[in-house]
Amino acid sequence: MKRALFFLSITALLVFGSCASYNYHTTRQQSTDFSQYRTYGWLPPIDSLSKDYFSNDIAKGNIISTANRELEARGLSYVKENPDILFRYIAIVNNKSRLVYSSPYYGGFGWGGPWGWYRPWGYYGYYGGSYPVGKERLRYGHIIIEAIDRRTDAVIWQARGTGQVDIPEKAINDLPEIVTGIMKEYPVPVQRKR
Repeated sequence: MKRALFFLSITALLVFGSCASYNYHTTRQQSTDFSQYRTYGWLPPIDSLSKDYFSNDIAKGNIISTANRELEARGLSYVKENPDILFRYIAIVNNKSRLVYSSPYYGGFGWGGPWGWYRPWGYYGYYGGSYPVGKERLRYGHIIIEAIDRRTDAVIWQARGTGQVDIPEKAINDLPEIVTGIMKEYPVPVQRKR
C-alpha cells in the first residue's frame, strides 16, 4: 500500500509540475475611474512578432471571445459605434536563453563524478550545488491587452500574461486561460448576477 501511495504521489507531482504556469502583470492610470465606462469596442490587434503562433483566426477567436465574456461579466456592453473604451491585444513570442546547470557533485559516476572525490580542477574545487554547463533556448509567449479611453486616445490600463511556449497548438489552446488571468487584473470586478 505504501508503495502504491509513493508512486501515486510521484505521478501527481510530475503531472502538476508539468502544467504550464503563467505570470501576470498589470499597470493602470491610478486617477481613472473605470466604473464610468459602460460600452467597449475592439481595435485591430497590433502586428507583432508571433507570426507562427497567434496570427491566425483560431488564436484571434480564442482571445476576443474570452475577453468579451470577461468584459461583459464586468458590466460592459459591446458596441460598434462610439464605445466609451477601446481594447486591443498584442501577441509576442520571443526567444530567450537560460543557463543549464550540472547535477550536484554527488551525481554522475559515483561520489564526485567520474573523477572520484575531486573535480578535475583540483582537490579543493567546487564541492556544493551545481554550476552552469551551457545554455538552452526557450520561447516565451506574451499576450498583452490594453484599454484606451476613446475620448483622450490614451492607454489607461495594460495587463500581460506570460508563459513558456513549446508547442504552437497547445499555446493557442491555452489562450482562454491566459486571457481570463489577464482580465482578472482589470480594475472592475465581476458583477454578481441578481
